[in-house]
Amino acid sequence: MSPPSPSSASQPARSPSPAPSAGGAAARPDPDSPGLGARARPHRIIAVGGGKGGIGKSLVSANLGVALAMRGQRVLLVDADLGGANLHTCLGVGQPTATLSDFMLRPKARLEDVIVPTGVPNLSLIAGALDVLDAANIKYAQKQRLLRSLQTQTVDYLILDLGAGSSFNTLDFFIIADHGVLVMLPEPTSVENAYRFVKAAFYRRLQQVESNYGIERLVERALSTREGAARTPFEIIQHVRQHNVSLAERLEKELTAFRVKLVLNQARSDGDLNVGAAVVSAWKKFFGLEMDDLGAIRYDDEAWRAVRRRRPIVIDKPESPAAVGIQSIADRLLALDGVTG
Repeated sequence: MSPPSPSSASQPARSPSPAPSAGGAAARPDPDSPGLGARARPHRIIAVGGGKGGIGKSLVSANLGVALAMRGQRVLLVDADLGGANLHTCLGVGQPTATLSDFMLRPKARLEDVIVPTGVPNLSLIAGALDVLDAANIKYAQKQRLLRSLQTQTVDYLILDLGAGSSFNTLDFFIIADHGVLVMLPEPTSVENAYRFVKAAFYRRLQQVESNYGIERLVERALSTREGAARTPFEIIQHVRQHNVSLAERLEKELTAFRVKLVLNQARSDGDLNVGAAVVSAWKKFFGLEMDDLGAIRYDDEAWRAVRRRRPIVIDKPESPAAVGIQSIADRLLALDGVTG
């Protein structure tokens, strides 16, 4: 990636694809898409996801948002866990009077109408859908409207706190991001679920790309179960190259832009700190794509105490091991984007 500084760099090159890819500035919205090309959008979208619940995605999202806001960035946090919204609780915000429910249920509502303050300078919140039984199963048109509206927010960072699992809705929010952040625990089950999630996200992205380029049949053949059929992105590209060199080059640019950022949560030992690097290496070896290790967050009793107090740990206990880990991750993201403090 070659992300720009929000304050000084020019906008990144736009991609022929209408949906961005996790971690890749090469997949900006199509400037020819109706209503998108002329509008402002966040300098960076961060989507925080993972393969299962209970791994600390909301804690990471909330505190990462606070850490970036404390570094002078204008941040909008969005609780995109459509079936289990709780991000406002992590931030100590009372029951919001306006939520994503209001936006989704009222076709003429604007996303700006449901933004609420958090009490932290530079940090705003869109609370998740509350008390809507089918919120996790929003219709395609609702999802597209929400995605388009999110892309038009004029902030430095838009952070999406995603729900558990790998439903199409969750994956679509993940792959729209410039930085797809994958949260994982140093446990075999969590590692396995994280791998499944990022693999599902990649193939969801591939579905969009093949549709945009009209190469569904070529990719389908490449992914067939026949002996010797292509499996990795490199093999898929090679298969397409045999039929169309130009399309293969564009496909390669799209797929290599899929670069996930890994965050290891609740590291209890020095050995746990090496799990992230091992996962990055395995992803590269078996799938042929790059992945960035953003670092680890130490297991810390202060973290759950802060959650009980409904206060972000980077504010409540800024010198604690967990808070220091989150602040380091924020600094790494800013460095990737070329932002200097």
